[in-house]
Amino acid sequence: MQTNILPEFLATKAGREADSILRACVHCGFCTATCPTYQLLGDELDGPRGRIYQIKDILEGGKITAKTQLHLDRCLTCRSCETTCPSGVQYTRLLAIGRELAARKVKRSLRQRLLRKALLSILPYRMRFAHVLRAARIVKSLLPEDLRNKLPASSTPGPWPQPRHARKMLILEGCVQPELSPNINVAAARVLDRLGVSLIRVPRSGCCGAVHHHLDEIESARDFMRVNIDNWWPHIESGAEAIVITVSACALEVKEYGALLRNDPAYAGKAVHVSALAKDISEVITQKDMNQLELRDNRRIAMHAPCTLQHGLGLHESVTKLLKRAGFTLMQVADAHLCCGSAGTYSILQPELAVQLRDNKLASLLADKPDIIATANIGCLSHLQGGTNVPVRHWIELLDETMQAGGRHAA
Repeated sequence: MQTNILPEFLATKAGREADSILRACVHCGFCTATCPTYQLLGDELDGPRGRIYQIKDILEGGKITAKTQLHLDRCLTCRSCETTCPSGVQYTRLLAIGRELAARKVKRSLRQRLLRKALLSILPYRMRFAHVLRAARIVKSLLPEDLRNKLPASSTPGPWPQPRHARKMLILEGCVQPELSPNINVAAARVLDRLGVSLIRVPRSGCCGAVHHHLDEIESARDFMRVNIDNWWPHIESGAEAIVITVSACALEVKEYGALLRNDPAYAGKAVHVSALAKDISEVITQKDMNQLELRDNRRIAMHAPCTLQHGLGLHESVTKLLKRAGFTLMQVADAHLCCGSAGTYSILQPELAVQLRDNKLASLLADKPDIIATANIGCLSHLQGGTNVPVRHWIELLDETMQAGGRHAA
C-alpha cells in the first residue's frame, strides 16, 4: 500500500511503525472474511481493511471525527484478521496507534468519559472490584437482566497447596478473576503440585495492565507492568522458572511487556526477561507427564477458545489436546475462530454488539448439547455464562475436578 504520511507523524517512532505496517498491506480483503464485526454489520468501515484505510487517512492529514472513532472502537481486537492475513500485517498494533491519535483529537461524550473512568478506576484494582462485586450481589434483583446473569454466586476455593517442591513458578493472580472465580488459580496450583511444581503467589502483584492498555491509557498500563516486574523480580533472581497465567488475555499482555517497555531504560531488560518467563498454564502442563494425574473423564465438552488463546497465543490446539488426553469428548464447534463478544471491556462499552456476538457463539457451542462449555479466559467465561444455563468453566478447573475425584469423572 502506498502511503503519504504527514512529516509530523513520520518524525515519531509510532508514525514510522504505522507507515511500515501500512506498506505491508496489499488490501486483498481476506481479513474481512474472518472479522466478527464485519460479518455482523456488513460495513466495510467496520472491518479490518476499512479501519486500516481510516487510520491511513488520519496519518495523511484527514479529519478525525466521532464517526471514525466509533468504527475504531467497534473493533474487538480479536486478531482473527492477523491469523488470516497472508502478508503478516500487524493490524492490532496499527489500531492502537490509530485509537491513540483519535483519543487525542476527538472528545468523547460525557457518558462515555464517565463510563471509561469508572472502568479504569475499578476493574484493575482487586479490592475495589471486590467491594463493587459484593455490593452488586446485595442488589442483584435490581440490576439489568444481562448484568444480573453475569454475576456468579460467591464461592470459597479449597486451600492453596503448601510449597514443597524444588521447582517453583510464580502466578499472576490478576484483578477480577480472584473475585469472580477464585477456584481457577487454586485449581492450577493443585494440578501443578501433583506434577511436581509449587505455584507461588506474590503479594502486591496485580493487574497485568491490559485494562488501561486497551482503553488508550498506555502510560498508566506501563505503570502496572513496572509494579509487577518489581514484585516478581526478587523471586526470579531466586530461581523461579516461570510466571504462570490462567487468563489467556493476561498471558498475551505479559508476553508483550518486552515490546511495551522497550523504550524504558530502567525496565527494558527486565521486561524482556519477564516476557520470556510468562507462560499460559497450558504451556506448562503440555511439558509435563499427564499420566501422573491419572485422568479419565468422559464428559462432553464444547471448547470456546478465546481470541487471545487462539489468535494471540496460538495455543488452541494445545488445550484441546490436553482435554482429549484427559478423556473428555470434545464437540465440533462451528465458526470457532469468531469472538464471543467479551473482549475485555467491550461487552460493557459495546453491549448490543457484544450480546449479538455472544448469542451467535452460544448457538455454535451448544449445537451438540455438551455437558460443559470450557474456556481459558475469565472475561469470556462470565460473558458466556450470562447467556446460558449450561456451566461455563475454565478448563484447568475440569482437570483439577477430575483429579480430586480420584482420576475419574462420569457425565
